Amino acid sequence: MTLRTVLAIVLAVSCASSALAQAPMSYGPSITAETAKTLAAPAIAEAKKNNWAMAVAVVDPSGDLVYFEKMNDTQAGSTVIAVDKARSAARFKRETKAFQDALAAGGVGLRILALNGAVPVEGGIPLVVNGKIVGAIGASGGTSDQDGLAAKAGADSAK
Repeated sequence: MTLRTVLAIVLAVSCASSALAQAPMSYGPSITAETAKTLAAPAIAEAKKNNWAMAVAVVDPSGDLVYFEKMNDTQAGSTVIAVDKARSAARFKRETKAFQDALAAGGVGLRILALNGAVPVEGGIPLVVNGKIVGAIGASGGTSDQDGLAAKAGADSAK
């Protein structure tokens, strides 16, 4: 094994480990249904703009569903997956993409497979207001990248 290969493995393992460390952010008051609906709208708009049939879920800080919307022709599995992504982002205080990246790195990143409720697929993002997590948004129905873009559109409107 070359030194370059060893360094690449060490870097991948350290990146995976940092994705698993608890995020320092605190929870705030729960998002309201009215606000959740407002934040889901840009995610749905992003999906419509790109002709992606998606489901979008918004949960409170504990991961309980506050708002849900599913576009016509969205695959049935996306209904549950959107909620699971949002719940994972809220409960673990991080974007689900962090789990996806850690898992892809292999090594200790494979520990994610043992974390109950951790969804290692992009598309779940915590909703942060005044530095506190008030909920999370999850999108499902497209590719991982598409789900991430739709969820980001909603999360960015919370700022």
